Amino acid sequence: MTGFESDRRGAWRAALACMVTLAVAMGLGRFAFTPMLPIMLHEGKLDLQAGGVLASLNYLGYFVGAVSCASLRVKAATMVRGGLIATAALLLGMGLLHGFSVWGVLRLAAGVVSAWVFVFASGWGLRRLAETNAPMLGGVIYTGPGVGIAVTGLLGGVVGRWGSNAAWIGFGVIALALIALIWRVFDDGAAPTPAATGPSASAPSAAATSAARRDAGWLIALYGVAGFGYIITATFLPVIARQALPGSSWPDLFWPLFGLAVIGGALIGARAPTHWDNRLLLAVAYALQAVGVVLSVVWPTIVGFAVGSLLLGMPFTAITLFAVREARRLRGNAAAGLIGYATASYGVGQILGPLFAAPLAQRTGSFELPLLVAAATLAFGGAMFAWVWSNSRAPGRMAAV
Repeated sequence: MTGFESDRRGAWRAALACMVTLAVAMGLGRFAFTPMLPIMLHEGKLDLQAGGVLASLNYLGYFVGAVSCASLRVKAATMVRGGLIATAALLLGMGLLHGFSVWGVLRLAAGVVSAWVFVFASGWGLRRLAETNAPMLGGVIYTGPGVGIAVTGLLGGVVGRWGSNAAWIGFGVIALALIALIWRVFDDGAAPTPAATGPSASAPSAAATSAARRDAGWLIALYGVAGFGYIITATFLPVIARQALPGSSWPDLFWPLFGLAVIGGALIGARAPTHWDNRLLLAVAYALQAVGVVLSVVWPTIVGFAVGSLLLGMPFTAITLFAVREARRLRGNAAAGLIGYATASYGVGQILGPLFAAPLAQRTGSFELPLLVAAATLAFGGAMFAWVWSNSRAPGRMAAV
């Protein structure tokens, strides 16, 4: 085998392992709750408001996990392996343990672990791809959440026929099987932890300008808008669809369709030329998600939900990719801190979404108002990104890169 063939094989091995890792940590560990919520509601184990609290606890955990990554001094592969095992154990715990308080602790912990795995697996994988001259495979890594979402969505309705306990245990077993497949790929001779990546002298001089500081502030604030705007639909989509289409078998299929759209969007977003302005790409992505959210209100049919799921899912991980690119444009190799602040803002948006939507939907019997607010928030965020881009091109401002 030639050196080129070895590098290519190693790049694909790393990319696919990270894809499976994110499918387990994000798709199963974090988002399995979405298809499970209507089952648990039907069984009387939760009401809608309690479901919203459990969802927000998970997103709070993600926030805490993301913020804590910068202070962790553990090898990336060790964090990934430990996080994967913890994810499987937490999934099993949802089926084996009972009670709202216990579930709250499990969902909170699952959020922390999913953030750790996402950050450390991303760093490990992107470093491996850079070492093997295959950065274009980064899109493969970020199809992982979509793969996991599609799997949980397709299997949720099937295994849920035996009850939510059996479904959660089934997801835990699936996670263990996937972990076994990729366990040996991760070794401790890989990329350093995010904590080892600090400010660099190679950061562009533009980072010191007031214009760049203002743009960084806008990125932090507007990235949080995306967290709030998508999360209401991403948490309650099967419940919303069942309310609009009672007796139909279609509501269980919109969530896996969302996952398939995430896969396609990740691959397309990764191919966007780096010279395209990230703020305009983010504005377009926000606008697509806004339309996807509002379709479930103005067109509550099978076609409306299907198109809405596609429009919401396609920009999902692409938004993260464009935000990271924008942070690197502003801060160069010293972008880690800005990415951390932006991720924290996104986490706050995710926490607030279910806490706002669930009580309101329970009182009114409809998600119409929360969804309209979410769509308006996304539209506002997209318009503001377009405004920031336009303002940067005005005389006296830093030109867009």
